Amino acid sequence: MWPIIIFFLLHWYLSVFAQSFFLHRYAAHGMFRMPGFWHRFFYLFTWIAQGSSYLNPRAYAILHMEHHKHSDTENDPHSPHFFKDVVSMMVNTKNVYQSILAGAYDNRPDVNIKDYPTWPIVDKIGDSWLTRFGFMGLYTLFYIQFAPNPFWYALLPVHFLMGPIHGAFVNWCGHKYGYSNYDNGDHSKNTFVWDLFFVGECFQNNHHRYPRRANFARKWYEIDVTYPVIKAMQLLRIVRLKP
Repeated sequence: MWPIIIFFLLHWYLSVFAQSFFLHRYAAHGMFRMPGFWHRFFYLFTWIAQGSSYLNPRAYAILHMEHHKHSDTENDPHSPHFFKDVVSMMVNTKNVYQSILAGAYDNRPDVNIKDYPTWPIVDKIGDSWLTRFGFMGLYTLFYIQFAPNPFWYALLPVHFLMGPIHGAFVNWCGHKYGYSNYDNGDHSKNTFVWDLFFVGECFQNNHHRYPRRANFARKWYEIDVTYPVIKAMQLLRIVRLKP
C-alpha cells in the first residue's frame, strides 16, 4: 500500500510543480531566467514529471496568455462561466491547445512565438502517443507490482491525465470559488488560504492582479509553497528573478 501512496504523491506534486514552476511562471510569464543547463534540466524534468500528460511549453504559454488577455470572456479558452461543466471547459481548452500546436497562432500580430521556449526534439518525443502510452504502461506495471488489491487501480486514470486534472481544478475553481483580494474585472478567486495541493496555483485572484510577480501570495496568512523554492534556487544561482 505505502509504495502506491508514495508514488501517487510524488507524481502529483512533481507534476503540479513542473506545471507551476516551469510552464506557468517561467515559460508563460518569464518571471525569472535560467542558464542554459538549468533550462534544459527543467525542460526534461517537466517532460518526465508530467509523463503521459506532457504539455508543450510554448503551446501552454500561448494558451495561458490567451487566458490572461481574455479572462472570463467568451474568448477565454477556459473560463468556467461559459461552459456547462468542467469537462466541456477542458475539451475546449484541449481544442485551443491543439490549434496552437498546429500553428494557428504563429502569424498572429499579438503573439510573438519567439518569446516562448522550445526544444523540438523533446517536444516531438513528449507529444508522441508512443511515449504517452509508454508512460501509461510504466504506471500500470508499478501498480501491478505494488497495489495490494485491484481497487487501487482506480487511481491510474489520475496518473494518465495528471496535467489536465490539475488544470481543470485550477481553472474551474480558481474562477468560481473562494475569495478576492482585488477587483480585477473578472471572476478570478483565491480558492485556498494555504494552497498546499496545487503549490500556489489557486491564488488566481492575486495572480491576475500581478501576473509577473513570482510570489502568488499577497496577504500575510497566504502561503504559496513554490515561491520559497524559487528563492532558494535564486540563492543557488539556478534562477535569476526579474525585478
